[in-house]
Amino acid sequence: MKNLKESLKRRFSKENKLDEIKSPMGVLLRKEIAEHIRSWRFVILLTLIILTFTASMYSSLSNIKSAFTSSENSSESFFYLKLLTLTDDTIPPFHIFLSFLAPILGISLGFDAINSENNNGSLIRLMAQPLYRDNIIVAKFLAPLVIVAVLFLTLTFLIVGYAMCISGIPIEWQEIVRIIAFNGMTLLYIGFWLSIAILLSIRFKQPATSALTAIGIWLFFTVFFQVVVNIAIKAFIPNPNYLSTDKIAYYNEIILNILRISPSQLYVDASTTLLMPTVRSLGPVSMEQMVAAIPNTISVRNSLMLVWPQLSGLIAFTLLIFAMSYYLFMRREIRS
Repeated sequence: MKNLKESLKRRFSKENKLDEIKSPMGVLLRKEIAEHIRSWRFVILLTLIILTFTASMYSSLSNIKSAFTSSENSSESFFYLKLLTLTDDTIPPFHIFLSFLAPILGISLGFDAINSENNNGSLIRLMAQPLYRDNIIVAKFLAPLVIVAVLFLTLTFLIVGYAMCISGIPIEWQEIVRIIAFNGMTLLYIGFWLSIAILLSIRFKQPATSALTAIGIWLFFTVFFQVVVNIAIKAFIPNPNYLSTDKIAYYNEIILNILRISPSQLYVDASTTLLMPTVRSLGPVSMEQMVAAIPNTISVRNSLMLVWPQLSGLIAFTLLIFAMSYYLFMRREIRS
């Protein structure tokens, strides 16, 4: 009987030891998440995001009463979507704020992902462990996204729960789907800038150089790209006073397509469409189309179909840049 008990104990102890063996990817993810959470950089970024979120929500809550009472049908007022879009014109709405804040968040979490560990000598020790090289670059990309996803979902549903407690208005399923889709779009937008930061951290040896280059790319697409497009428009497009209405609409469509090369323009278009069910088109609309349009909101499915080009563009840009980072890292020679 004692031999039977001892054999069972040994068997169960071996099974527990096998269960405790973790995959290298899981270990690396926990390592990267722990390093980000324990750093002062993440604390500063978290404080900045919370302050921005609080200021935007305060501006929305101060105007939400008049916006809700002005609606003729309370069941279609989309009360909780207005929390993320309304403003009193003192500060921008939250989704516009995120178009400026998300690139900073993605760049700050990835500009020293590879070069700092290489300079410290920890990368060569990490490569000496029994793991695949691509596990490192994938973990460097996925760990900040996991942190950001948990952060934004938590903040969003905290403010929704708080508004639900003070107002007593039930949330609709369309609002839940749109809010989750908006958070997914924000996560994808942050992932785009994170992939750029990781690529630059592989290309440059010093973290300061990669950070300044990433910030320069962000400033170009946010500020200077529209200026360059406007200068080119004045040089190549004729005077609008001598153009017909169809020609003006044609040139406006061309200008809008050029501006959509910028990732920030893609994000603003997609987030505005997801959070505002009244948005029916992202291009120029003629007077005849406006008169014939039915004054009603569109469904979640139609909104997703409307933003699918923006979504696919961001996915393509992100995958392309991450593939370049993957290729450079896999072919890089790592020395002590």
